[in-house]
Amino acid sequence: MSDAASVLDDLRSESNQLDLLVAGLNAAQWAGATPAEGWTIAHQVAHLSWTDEVALLSVTEPDRFGDEVARAMKDPEGFVDRAADEVVAAYAPDALLVRWRTGRERLQEALRAAPAGTRFPWYGPPMSVASMATGRLMETWAHGQDVADALGVTRAPTARLRHVARIGVRARDYAFLVRGIQAPGEEFRVELEGPDGESVAYGPEDAAQRVTGPLHDFCLLVTQRAHRDDLAVRAEGADADTWLDIAQAFAGPAGVGRAPRAGR
Repeated sequence: MSDAASVLDDLRSESNQLDLLVAGLNAAQWAGATPAEGWTIAHQVAHLSWTDEVALLSVTEPDRFGDEVARAMKDPEGFVDRAADEVVAAYAPDALLVRWRTGRERLQEALRAAPAGTRFPWYGPPMSVASMATGRLMETWAHGQDVADALGVTRAPTARLRHVARIGVRARDYAFLVRGIQAPGEEFRVELEGPDGESVAYGPEDAAQRVTGPLHDFCLLVTQRAHRDDLAVRAEGADADTWLDIAQAFAGPAGVGRAPRAGR
């Protein structure tokens, strides 16, 4: 459980950082638009709260979670937006903040108490404790980026981004397949420079297909929080180049991504 505990510690830190951004907002700020079309800051937090609760259901009541999956499959394109809308409609900002704090802590407790080797059902493949925590961290960071962008806040990159990058790399084949494209048969080399100058690398050193750049930029790319043209991530090889156009670290339909910044 030691590796999982470390990820859970990082998840808590990431959640606390976002909490600091939203805790002092007034009602008008909660209702402010974010870069995600149709989503306010309240929607971003509502989504995290709802997803934490669904994850808790997977951990504690897997049969009931199966019912959630069945409902989602009736509207695979819209169930996430619908859930966020329902939470925002039901909770004032102060109550939403309490709901998110309570739910994420309950999930922390449940994951820390889970026996080693346990795997939980999810919308994709079953998740280990570490993978569930990593997925929650990725979502918290990505939606936190939307909140920060809406508020005009620049967040300092942290070493926690290595978790986000790892999901992005592991989801490479999914990004191809969800678009109906055959995934490449060979592994890519991904070399990223962390915020403190440390190197984060994946894949064989002698791979012909390569991706390089800042860790922070790569995470913005795979969570589709910035357009490739606005980032310093580079590809060597045709397949790697295609991947940078379609990369996504999240499950579900192919994301639409973000438009390039004006003036580029």
